[in-house]
Amino acid sequence: MRKILTLIALLTLTQLTHAQTQIIHRDGKIESMVREISAENLEKYVRDLSAFRTRHTLSDNKPNEGIYASQKYVLDLFKSFEGQSGGRLSSYIDTFIIPADGRRIPEDSELGNVMATLKGTDPQDDRIFIISAHIDSRASDVMDAKIDAPGANDDGSGVAAVIELARIMSKKSFPATIIFVIVSGEEQGLKGAAYLAEKAKNENWNLVAMLNNDMIGNSFSSETNINDNTRVRIFSEGVPVAETERMAAIRRYTNGENDSKSRQLARYMKEVGERYVDQLEVKLLYRNDRFLRGGDHTPFAQQGFTAIRVCEMNENYYQQHEDVRVENGIQYGDLPEFVDYEYMRKVTGINLASLASMATAPSEPTAVGIDVRRLSNTSTLRWEAPEKGKAKGYYVLMRETDASMWQKKFYTEDTSLTIPYSKDNYFFAVQSVGEGGHESMAVFPQPITR
Repeated sequence: MRKILTLIALLTLTQLTHAQTQIIHRDGKIESMVREISAENLEKYVRDLSAFRTRHTLSDNKPNEGIYASQKYVLDLFKSFEGQSGGRLSSYIDTFIIPADGRRIPEDSELGNVMATLKGTDPQDDRIFIISAHIDSRASDVMDAKIDAPGANDDGSGVAAVIELARIMSKKSFPATIIFVIVSGEEQGLKGAAYLAEKAKNENWNLVAMLNNDMIGNSFSSETNINDNTRVRIFSEGVPVAETERMAAIRRYTNGENDSKSRQLARYMKEVGERYVDQLEVKLLYRNDRFLRGGDHTPFAQQGFTAIRVCEMNENYYQQHEDVRVENGIQYGDLPEFVDYEYMRKVTGINLASLASMATAPSEPTAVGIDVRRLSNTSTLRWEAPEKGKAKGYYVLMRETDASMWQKKFYTEDTSLTIPYSKDNYFFAVQSVGEGGHESMAVFPQPITR
């Protein structure tokens, strides 16, 4: 009897262990790039940026301090990566004039965005992916262009991540184009991002996704004293700010307020990011940004582009928008010694994995629809092939209506699928899948009514 009970216990343990085993498939090339991200490099970039004393948008043009010198530093780094790219990486400072606005721009001013474009290898693929951060810094007074404002975390951390991604990814090739952007004027009203978003709109860029990294280096919160480098936030809009009347009508009909393109991008980054980066959980924040703050993804959303913000989970307000000083025994100021560089490495990794996967995958399937012409306890979805790249097959995704992430994936190599789940009880979407298994972003279906 004892032997039988022991055997039953062993079988049960084996079944439980098997049930709890999760197989994670990683593309070896992407995994290798993620492993190449260096916390030491990130720290060097942050400390170098902080050494310019201030990077205020309106700071003076001096050889070793101010925003102009810091932009040249970033440009020189981008230029140093061009040789390893086989001629595909090109970098420059895109200068423009911002007119006085009576608020934070007292007079017409010349600003610049540092741009590094990694050209895609497929001449038929005009897709563009942008990853950005802002180089300008500030202290307590947003108009004080002379006081020390090291900006180590806000947003030296984001700038460092973009530099490191350019270093690593410029050695690789992708069918689509990736643009690494360091914008200016964020603290003065998102000026550099607004200029670039308008330019992309006017020039009809096929901009698929914009990833804004702003403050990704702090893991210790003020007031609550939480110390946690295992979670990061992604902010995404639900109802698009650029929603048309037709889009609104379809959203109301399908109840798709939680399935905007930006929300699909956030889900994609959570799934792919956690696939490649260990010990980091991506938390989806169902709002465009934090209270009393704004980010460079917002002008892109306003122009109708898909854009999200990556931001640390816990903020420390002693080191954010503060003059450098010691007061009541507390060190204030955005200094490099308060940045968690291992945390930065992990957050940089989810950006790299997401960018590499999206830029390698075919584009999204087109004309995605769900048949709602009759009552049934099954669901039929139909779609057409992607416009860019070649799809080996497709995933039909499914989740319950109160779930935040997709719960099931059904693979097919056809352009339609009927599954035995009621369209009334679930939400669906469709992804293209390339030869290497890389998935496009998901597309929420339009109702087929005729």
